[in-house]
Amino acid sequence: MASRPTVSQRSLLRDVALVATCTTAMVVNISNSTSIAISLATIGRGLNIQEDQLQWLLSSYALSSGCLLLFFGRLADLYGRKKGFLLGMLTQAIFAVGCGFAPNGITLDVLRAFQGLGAAAAIPSALGILAHSFPPSRARTIAFTTFAAGAPIGGAFGFVIGGVVTQFSDDHWRATFFVAAGLCTLTFLGGIASMERDVIDYNVDRRVDWIGASLVTVGLVLIVFVLGQGQIASQGWGTPYIIACLVIGVLLLAVFLVWEHHLEKVLEDPHKEKSFWTPPPLMRLSLWARANGQLAVVLIIAFLNWCGFLSWSLWVQLYYQNYVQLSPVHTMVRFLPMLVTGLLCNFFVALVVARLPLVVFFVSGTVITACAAILFALIDPSASYWAFGFPSTVCIVFGADFVYSAGTIFLAKVANPGEHSVVGALFQTMTQIGSAFGLTLTTITFNSVVTSESKKMGIPVNLAGSNAADLKGYKAAQWTAAAFPLLAAILAAIFLRNVGIVGHKNNRADAESDKTVAAEPGTPQIMSEKPTPLQSVQSIV
Repeated sequence: MASRPTVSQRSLLRDVALVATCTTAMVVNISNSTSIAISLATIGRGLNIQEDQLQWLLSSYALSSGCLLLFFGRLADLYGRKKGFLLGMLTQAIFAVGCGFAPNGITLDVLRAFQGLGAAAAIPSALGILAHSFPPSRARTIAFTTFAAGAPIGGAFGFVIGGVVTQFSDDHWRATFFVAAGLCTLTFLGGIASMERDVIDYNVDRRVDWIGASLVTVGLVLIVFVLGQGQIASQGWGTPYIIACLVIGVLLLAVFLVWEHHLEKVLEDPHKEKSFWTPPPLMRLSLWARANGQLAVVLIIAFLNWCGFLSWSLWVQLYYQNYVQLSPVHTMVRFLPMLVTGLLCNFFVALVVARLPLVVFFVSGTVITACAAILFALIDPSASYWAFGFPSTVCIVFGADFVYSAGTIFLAKVANPGEHSVVGALFQTMTQIGSAFGLTLTTITFNSVVTSESKKMGIPVNLAGSNAADLKGYKAAQWTAAAFPLLAAILAAIFLRNVGIVGHKNNRADAESDKTVAAEPGTPQIMSEKPTPLQSVQSIV
């Protein structure tokens, strides 16, 4: 049996720096979307981008970052997570600067896509680094909940930067990219200083499933492209190239699943000879069945929760700016409660994740997120912000924070050491696809309701704006957004009720957990002989 390498004993300062570096990477990743989302109208005016093409400033980043997560996660596990993290942050920094100097919309779209490649490499690597650096313990809980806090911080930070610079000048939207480049550079330097040198296990089969990577990447790109473009294509969903892309994308994903099943069967057969055509699978299909299938349920719940969460964010922003006619800064201020609530939620998870079962976090979080969408579905525009807007903004992050924090702790617990980055990438991929899927369905709902209501009122659809038809469209979109987390809550209540507690109470429990978690044959375990320095401050939380 392969010996278990020990995690080197780091100083407390280096532990804190490591967690802070990974968390900052998450902040940058999320703010790269929110800062641009609130600046879309201004960027469109500055670069003469047609309104129906503005969404590509968001979609191009989501396409590259979401569709390559799984592949880059596998490469990080094989060739080094620190290398993957540093390369990802450096890529984001370089192309963020390029975005700041982009002369036209097409160039900006292309540079945003390359910027997304950096996120696809950095985020799975960061998750793998945290899982490797902190064995199952209270320290791991602190690390993962802090990392998850980067999402609300990044969302709020992006809204603040995008809102403030957009408010004052059409030209200053470029500063959002320069700020992102600066943060990426600092995170890159933090990674060099805080992360340990990659230790490569050359006994592990290092062949790469290039065929599987190509199938899943192209398939996801086509499907996410269809989700983003189908509604605004010349003939809508009936446009020939939209139908063709959707069919081809689904077929490629189906072929990918068949191919991965084939490779896994070959890997399990000791009599099969190794060759270029039979590498280890990019994603073991048996991974979905891990923990009696509960891992698959967690991933589906993450998908559904992000369907509702991102949809809420888009339609609330449009409601404030297009219907209520608020400025970008005034809109940004109304999103700030998300930051405070997000931090409190992650702190709460760190406090009680060792005392409450996983199902409590998933059910309560998704139900509260659904309530946030329902509040906006019932909103009275004449009422005070404190009546509907404020409580909705406070509630919306519960699902994202509870599912992300508790979910990643659960995934790290059931994943084998050699697949932490792949599992983290799979989780991120599900949230990215969920975001695109939710935005697509809520957009269809909005357009259908606005068209129907405008015809009833005798208003040409292309002239409808800031009227009762739009208000009903916003409300209908929010009802649709609420349906996703409600379905997630039902799935969690049915399938996750027996998961139990995923956090760790004390070091003795940690040691017992390390002994009982078995890896797949031939996969080395990563184990610490004594607590890491961060465990010594667990009494703080």
